[in-house]
Amino acid sequence: MNDLLLLYSHCIIVKGISRAVICDLQRKKIHPVPNAFAELFEDGRYFNVPEIISQLDADGQEILSDYLKFIEENELAFYCSAGDLELFPKMPEEWLFPAKISHCILDADNDFFYFDEDFLQQLEPLCCNFIQFRFFKEASWSELKRIMDIISPSQIKSVEIILPYKEEDTFYQNVELLVTKYKKISILTVSGASVSKIYKEGNYGIGYIIQTDTKINSEIHCGVVHSSLFSINIPVYTESLAHNTCLHRKVGIDSKGNIKNCPSMKENFGNIKNSSLKNAVDHPEFQKYWNITKDEIIKCKECEFRHVCTDCRAYIDDPENIFSAPLKCGYNPYTCEWEEWSNNPLKEKAIHQYRMPDLVKSIPSPKAN
Repeated sequence: MNDLLLLYSHCIIVKGISRAVICDLQRKKIHPVPNAFAELFEDGRYFNVPEIISQLDADGQEILSDYLKFIEENELAFYCSAGDLELFPKMPEEWLFPAKISHCILDADNDFFYFDEDFLQQLEPLCCNFIQFRFFKEASWSELKRIMDIISPSQIKSVEIILPYKEEDTFYQNVELLVTKYKKISILTVSGASVSKIYKEGNYGIGYIIQTDTKINSEIHCGVVHSSLFSINIPVYTESLAHNTCLHRKVGIDSKGNIKNCPSMKENFGNIKNSSLKNAVDHPEFQKYWNITKDEIIKCKECEFRHVCTDCRAYIDDPENIFSAPLKCGYNPYTCEWEEWSNNPLKEKAIHQYRMPDLVKSIPSPKAN
């Protein structure tokens, strides 16, 4: 008999301290459920429905019935017999990616003086196919075209660009022309815009133009944790089980040309003017944060969203403890509520230590001990 309710292999239960979630990694959705319901699933996958119903009183049976309807409506599971379990194996959890470096993040105030064919040749043996350019002060159209002309015939598959809004009549017209001409641009984000919205929908993962009213004028804006930024998919989930989703296989260059694991990190491994990317990446200390998982990080390890949420090791609650929680996370896994992270008095010391006055103007200077 088909008495077992079996979750589809891409529907994964993640338990937190106060509740659990079922992550539908195929449909990219999260479904919060009580921990008590999540614990019914043996091996996090299935349970015998008639057997559980027989153990419940009338109220419990009614509650379970509601959750079974919820599971059915969202197509998270199906019924099968015990003999059929072996026909539906668990989703493989190995994270496999054929590259030493997956992402390259480049910061500049105005122009990327070092970005040329030789720079791309340094990226090629690292098998990096993704680059993000962040312009903090101004981006000239000639510089943008120069960069994209270099990238167009290269191995780079996807480019993201963040640039500040400029007061000129043809600004968005030029943005659209750029995105239309260069098909490798997946997302172009205009910072400091009047509103935050999707200005233009893309197709098949390319050609998106996004507006944000946040002025991104330095690397200090990095590291925000919010539900709108969750990545609900198989690659992020599997990577998070064994690696750090913020720093694993990343390389960055800050606005001064320093090579780092992330432009916001303190440690640098030479300057791009006189050091190679390969030597930096091969440095013994470069990869020291790569395998810090969310299951090891304070607060994150008790959060039900930990395997779909990107991390931040550059800005943390306690700068002296690398396992400390991300500073810019306002979620409380104990109450299951979000709050403005900068209003939390427990974060006050770290906020001032990282010199974030523009982000948190309402917070007074910390008192001396």
